[in-house]
Amino acid sequence: MQELSDREILDQFSNPETRNYAFNLLVRQYQKRLYWHIRKMVSDHDDTDDILQNVFIKAFNGLSNFREDSRIFTWLYRIATNECITFLNSKKKRFFIPMVDVENQLSQNLENDSYFNGDRIQMRLQQAILTLPEKQRLVFNMKYFEDMKYDDMSEILGTSVGALKASYHHAVKKIEEFMKRF
Repeated sequence: MQELSDREILDQFSNPETRNYAFNLLVRQYQKRLYWHIRKMVSDHDDTDDILQNVFIKAFNGLSNFREDSRIFTWLYRIATNECITFLNSKKKRFFIPMVDVENQLSQNLENDSYFNGDRIQMRLQQAILTLPEKQRLVFNMKYFEDMKYDDMSEILGTSVGALKASYHHAVKKIEEFMKRF
């Protein structure tokens, strides 16, 4: 499938006759990348699907007001990131458990997840990532798995490039320490 430019998507979305078509193209263009971005944060397939659906609902409702201060890709990632953070925080509050217990639960879910098809090393890497603080986990996933540029991450997360580089460096060090223990 050929990717459309932001302008092409927005032009088609602004036309009531092609609005649904344009949105379907947008979903097809970004669904897979957003799925994996979310999945790396919450580790559960069903939770990921629910969050992804919320992301696209918000995108559909907000796309007509999109100001083009950033690219659609960046805007969608910002929505997805915020939805992940909201989900993790609500899970923590709903069960009155500390974040470390939420991370342990996510790790256990990963071990029992029939959709996870990685080997033992990949499982350990994912478990190591789940031990990272939220911001470091986001930065690590975006840089390591998605090879995202720091400028794009800065736009999505509203954090300086220097702070993102430091977060990534700390995340790598923590993951290395975790992996040495096993």
